[in-house]
Amino acid sequence: MSTFLLVHGAWHSGRCWDRVVPMLESAGHRVLAPSLTGYGDKAHLLGPEVGLETHVEDVVKLIHEEDLTEVVLVGHSYAGLVVSSVANEVPERITHLVYLDAMVPEHGETGVDVQPMTRNLIDLAARSDSGWRIPPLPEMPPPLGLFGVTDPADVAWLRTMLSDQPVRCLQQRVRLENPAADSVPRTHIHCVGAEPEGIVRRPVATTQPNGTPARIRELPTGHDCMITMPAALSELLLESALR
Repeated sequence: MSTFLLVHGAWHSGRCWDRVVPMLESAGHRVLAPSLTGYGDKAHLLGPEVGLETHVEDVVKLIHEEDLTEVVLVGHSYAGLVVSSVANEVPERITHLVYLDAMVPEHGETGVDVQPMTRNLIDLAARSDSGWRIPPLPEMPPPLGLFGVTDPADVAWLRTMLSDQPVRCLQQRVRLENPAADSVPRTHIHCVGAEPEGIVRRPVATTQPNGTPARIRELPTGHDCMITMPAALSELLLESALR
């Protein structure tokens, strides 16, 4: 049995995994899908001081409090920054890293470095009344939809879990100076449906940091694949657990 720790991306909450959790549990695994500070049941904690370091602390604290080991750590979108940093902090507790249509940083980089279009979002926030709140991206005409979700009922459900993103999440730098984290195997899952203009996906190196060949999988859907293709995603996650 593995423990899956599913970390949501910017603007979302842990509820976005609701369709995936029971599928992984039915395969005999333990699954945790927390909301990060500022989202879901922690939305009241949203503030300008919340940043990447806050969210890394959220996950590391949960791992220690629950004494989690053999963790398959999954980061969606922005949470690629989070899970990379978590693996740097507690590599001995992580058996596999999964980057789910995610930002994949190098040491010392910010979200802006990885996804340059986020600079525009920060600039817009700086000119807003708050100075720090980045609202969720707007719904686009199909096939783009809302984070790749186009079914009206699913869009309505997704809207219930969205919150603003603090700019510090994209401004604080990732720390990846622990060589032990390089030994953690990783899988990259790319959503290859329609993508909004300006989104950049870095090419994945042919060799993982641990020296093994890169593992890249694709899903023919939009960004929020846990909503649009939960069964196919669950199969890929279970495959990762077996590696």
